[in-house]
Amino acid sequence: MTKRVLNKLRVKNTVRTFVFIFSVCMIFCGCEGKSSKTIIRLQKMETGVHSPTTEAELKEAIKKYNDRIMDLQLASSQVGIWYKILATRYLDAKMYGEALKNFQTAIQYYPANQNLFYYVGVCAGYMAQASLDYNATGSQSKEKYNYLKLSESAYLRAIELEPRYVRALYGLGVLYVFELDQCDKAVPYLEKALEVETKNTDIMFVLARACFVEGNYDRAVELYDRIISTTKSDQKKKEAEANKKIVLDTSYGSY
Repeated sequence: MTKRVLNKLRVKNTVRTFVFIFSVCMIFCGCEGKSSKTIIRLQKMETGVHSPTTEAELKEAIKKYNDRIMDLQLASSQVGIWYKILATRYLDAKMYGEALKNFQTAIQYYPANQNLFYYVGVCAGYMAQASLDYNATGSQSKEKYNYLKLSESAYLRAIELEPRYVRALYGLGVLYVFELDQCDKAVPYLEKALEVETKNTDIMFVLARACFVEGNYDRAVELYDRIISTTKSDQKKKEAEANKKIVLDTSYGSY
């Protein structure tokens, strides 16, 4: 094969590649009207499919377009994975704002992935803690509240996708108890988490706290006793014993 022929083949392949990439970019940009006609024309140029009429031509057209669709699906899937990896790297580095952005972008590729929503909840919670009243107005910043509500909605979506997702159930419980001061909302989620992981003392501590705030002293004492009999950590045992004493003292004082 002569050098001239090889050069022609290279040019032809380059043009085909450019046409395909350009058409994909046009699709992702959501162009309409005249642009959509351009996309169709470019796709026809790329695949060699124009106006199939016979059965054989139709089958060939379907095969060629299916191949292109598979290419696009594979590319989108890989991009979504890259965003998840990048978000996780940011999370490990405690760069919660950047992690949040990339987890949110990854959700555009995987909108039914409960883990991504869980991590959005985690990152939004951290960002809420970092939202200070920089103007010194003496009131809780709107930004902090918005992050807390984002965290709540993300946990709820994760639970909707996977009702027995313990990390999301626990995260939502912590959010309600310690950030939003809504212990009544926390109890059912924490109870559900404890049904799944019956020996998880971290869940027991938060649930006991919620029950105590809600005035359910018997349940709180029961949970602290359960922690004492379950944990192998001396520190957790001492903390549970101290908290149990507070609950009992409060209970006796209420009569």
